[in-house]
Amino acid sequence: MNGARLRVAFMGSPDFAVPALRALHAAGHDIAAVYCQPPRPAGRGQRETPCPVQRAAQDLGLPVRTPARLRREAAEHAAFAALDLDVAVVAAYGLILPLPMLAAPRRGCLNIHASLLPRWRGAAPIQAAIMAGDAETGVTIMRMDEGLDTGPMLLKGTVPIGPRAGTAEIHDALAALGARLILEALERDPPAVPQPEAGATYAPKLGKADGKLDWTLDAAALDRRVRALNPWPGTYFEQGGEAIRVLAAEPAGATDAAPGTVLDGAPAIACGNGTALRLTRLQRPGRAPLPAAAFLRGFPLPPGAVLG
Repeated sequence: MNGARLRVAFMGSPDFAVPALRALHAAGHDIAAVYCQPPRPAGRGQRETPCPVQRAAQDLGLPVRTPARLRREAAEHAAFAALDLDVAVVAAYGLILPLPMLAAPRRGCLNIHASLLPRWRGAAPIQAAIMAGDAETGVTIMRMDEGLDTGPMLLKGTVPIGPRAGTAEIHDALAALGARLILEALERDPPAVPQPEAGATYAPKLGKADGKLDWTLDAAALDRRVRALNPWPGTYFEQGGEAIRVLAAEPAGATDAAPGTVLDGAPAIACGNGTALRLTRLQRPGRAPLPAAAFLRGFPLPPGAVLG
């Protein structure tokens, strides 16, 4: 079957998955169905909005299925088996595949995972790698089992994490790499290698509370956090009854001031271990993002103030 046109189901939802879907289509594989999350309310009008993968699939003229759940849904399992698949390709789908679906395709379900497994299993591997200060990350193509990103590995590719890299940059690089690797995996059908348990780490799902900046951390850790958590869930501090988003920052030398204290320097904030963080781009709720100098003209942060 190597190099052959395969009958494929694609399962993904966000922007990360779109390059892989387009690559499979361009390579001539028979995409029997595209599974993605159902449309959800979005925007000021809360209109039902399809996810990026559904929009891409519709552009390509592919059939789309949007089940709200899969566990204990016998009809969904039967419909999936009836597709008579060679393989399913999964990329940030958002639903857990039950065993009947994992076992249905002849070559199993292959996951495009955005980390160098077993490091950073779980929902937020890109952000976790940046926050941890990893020098590189990558994509692993793995055959899925019932565990959380524990299946055997087929291929890996790496992407360096530069000293100022953020999630958006790394996300796009990994999405493109994943699209290339899944085509290679389908063509070569390489042997699967079990994951070692040694070195396994987890990247849990992120929420808004994860974005609140803790000034007792040192500036390097906070800088990585700002780069990792923008655009989602975003990083912020509380001041004057408002949650002020920090869109960009950089380490700014040493200080003996207490963590959270505003220093001179447009502005710099004292952090843990005698370090300081310069905030360079900020945003008030409902307002446009601004460079720090312009932001301070409308929302002063006087030296000596202590941020929440």
